[in-house]
Amino acid sequence: MPDPAVRRFEGNPILTAGDVPYKATLVFNAGVTKYQGRYVMVFRNDYGTWGDPCLEGTNLGLAFSEDGLRWRVEAKPCFELKGPNITRAYDPRLTVLDGRVCMCFAVDTPHGLRGGIAVTDDFERFEVLCLSVPDNRNMVLFPEKIGGKYVRLERPFPVYSRGGGELFDIWLSDSPDLRYWGNSDVVLTTRDVPFCNAKIGPAAPPIKTAKGWLTTFHAVDIDPSRGKNGWEAAWKKRYTAGVMLLDLDEPRRVVGLCRRPLLAPEAPYETAGGFRNHVIFPCGTVLEQDGEVKIYYGAADTVICLATAHVDDLVRLCLEG
Repeated sequence: MPDPAVRRFEGNPILTAGDVPYKATLVFNAGVTKYQGRYVMVFRNDYGTWGDPCLEGTNLGLAFSEDGLRWRVEAKPCFELKGPNITRAYDPRLTVLDGRVCMCFAVDTPHGLRGGIAVTDDFERFEVLCLSVPDNRNMVLFPEKIGGKYVRLERPFPVYSRGGGELFDIWLSDSPDLRYWGNSDVVLTTRDVPFCNAKIGPAAPPIKTAKGWLTTFHAVDIDPSRGKNGWEAAWKKRYTAGVMLLDLDEPRRVVGLCRRPLLAPEAPYETAGGFRNHVIFPCGTVLEQDGEVKIYYGAADTVICLATAHVDDLVRLCLEG
């Protein structure tokens, strides 16, 4: 069972397609951070016909908030990436680095999924710094250099090397300049997580604490009996949120892991009426001065929600195991 230290916001969902002043159908998986004195959110918007799994397209919307609870969506999308070998960009994650906002995102191409990093100062102009080779995604950046290098978590798709299936793990790479990445090592594997039987991947960018880097991740379990569970003919997966601690100086090393879900789908907006029900997908965390951690997550691949917990409780869960 998820831990009672984590509380859902009573005003959930905090953002839906009805809050967007342009064409929007599924609004979810939003990167959130604090920048220049206010909360900023970049969210995924899949638009098309409600109830149709074949949507028309995807863009990234922009919203601001003074309190992290009530959001004002800007009049137009802030980011859309297309080209001869790029179909769409989605699932943004935001990290403030060196006084600028870095945005990790996923990219669909005819050759497979790629992970990208872009940088912006104003959310109007983005410079794309790098795109990975296929297949890699769910990238998140640490908010400072470690050992003189930029560091990211990521989730490659090593299908053939793991005997098929979806046993995908969390990896770490570093970079001198946010463009060229290497020194890659596995950090957390599916075998380490008792509440999944399929893939795991990074969730929100890590938070620095005295005990280590507090790091959320998503974990997937598959149950063939779930059957139709959303728009598609069959959706047999469940996405839950997990949390771990990584060593401050050697973030390849896990120093604490909560062995049960931090959040699992339970609320109506997580379990019914969505594109893919029974999905919780954290993409943003904000650590407040009083120790509260705001955890922003996509629910049922349809809306954006918020949960809160005290940072000390989250660290405790990791250290207690």
